[in-house]
Amino acid sequence: MVQEDRSALKRAASLQVIATYGCILLWVFLSTTVIMVNKYVLAYSGFPFPVTLTLIHMLFCSSVATLLITTGIVQPVNMPNDLYFRGVVPIALLFSLVLWLGNAAYMYLSVSFIQMLKAAMPVTVFSAGIILGTERYEFNLAANLAVITIGVGIASYGEMHFVLVGLLLQGASVILESFRLGLIQIILQSKGIKLNPVTTLYYIAPACAAFLCIPFYFLELPKMLDPASDWKLDAPLLLGSAVSALGESEPVVSVIQGGFWEQI
Repeated sequence: MVQEDRSALKRAASLQVIATYGCILLWVFLSTTVIMVNKYVLAYSGFPFPVTLTLIHMLFCSSVATLLITTGIVQPVNMPNDLYFRGVVPIALLFSLVLWLGNAAYMYLSVSFIQMLKAAMPVTVFSAGIILGTERYEFNLAANLAVITIGVGIASYGEMHFVLVGLLLQGASVILESFRLGLIQIILQSKGIKLNPVTTLYYIAPACAAFLCIPFYFLELPKMLDPASDWKLDAPLLLGSAVSALGESEPVVSVIQGGFWEQI
């Protein structure tokens, strides 16, 4: 009987590992798709509006999440109003900036160089954690992260198509994302709020869209309404970009469903 239980546990663990790696591979594929589509949309399709593209993504994600919850397919989570405004709204503000600046960087830098800069994320997350008090300084870990920093620096020095504006945009996106993750740990985890992928989009995506409306109105809408501006609206391409962005979020949260998301 004990041996049968052990066999069952081993099979369950094996299936969990297979499912996890499957989600990881799916996320890698969808993440690459999103990157390539966004690069094409912003740099080559005649639609140089990163705020608008990000706003479309958030509106699409909000619509899908709202539809799934209002139809009863996914059960909502009880979110107190004070926690929403003190916790979710600041996180959504940072997330909107992360997406906006990250998408804007595609207009200046190559995809490969952007991915290399994103490799510095462990360094910035660790640094932000120390500042916010969620991480403790450890020399061995800091030394390992220093190697990553050196590697990113060498890659930046050898980049053929280096543009300072793009570097600053992507660097700011990475840093803000690190602080966003720290705030999630501090604000939501401490309150015991548990969100699944759909309820996460349901609460965060609308707030992101609201924040993005401000730079959209002041920065990009006047350019879009200018008769002299030469830009193109490819609705199927923008829809495909929004769908791929939605699909990218699902596998990654499925990977961490048993850990990170279970804790918030």
